[in-house]
Amino acid sequence: MAEKKKKGKKIKGYIKLNIPAAQATPAPPIGPALGQHGVPLMDFCKEFNARTASMAGNIIPVVITVFEDKSFTFITKTPVTSDLIKKALKVQKGAANNIKEKVGTLSKSQIEDIAKTKMPDLNTDSLEEAVKIIEGTARSMGVKVENA
Repeated sequence: MAEKKKKGKKIKGYIKLNIPAAQATPAPPIGPALGQHGVPLMDFCKEFNARTASMAGNIIPVVITVFEDKSFTFITKTPVTSDLIKKALKVQKGAANNIKEKVGTLSKSQIEDIAKTKMPDLNTDSLEEAVKIIEGTARSMGVKVENA
């Protein structure tokens, strides 16, 4: 009887994945991660692909909440910061050694655009602080940051 008085379903676990938008398939890494919790793979893939179709070309972090009855809900977040920086610079990857090697330069306006995109997922409400976070990520990738 105590079970029926509780609100909602009992949570079995959380799964965090980074998946290319609109390209979820039951193949690894998605299949094994969801399969061990008993989540219906095709249901997740169809729903994820439909929800992220407009973000094609980005890598989307997703947090999946799995319930005891094997049902699930998921939250998509804003694209990965390093992915946004690579797209702005039109490069394949960051520098192997960020101190000696530079892969490009980001302007202040490009950094602000990325910061505005990432604002919902950052732990700040200030655009200035968000810009500093993005600049730090860029520097760690071997990207020069313009101070203008």
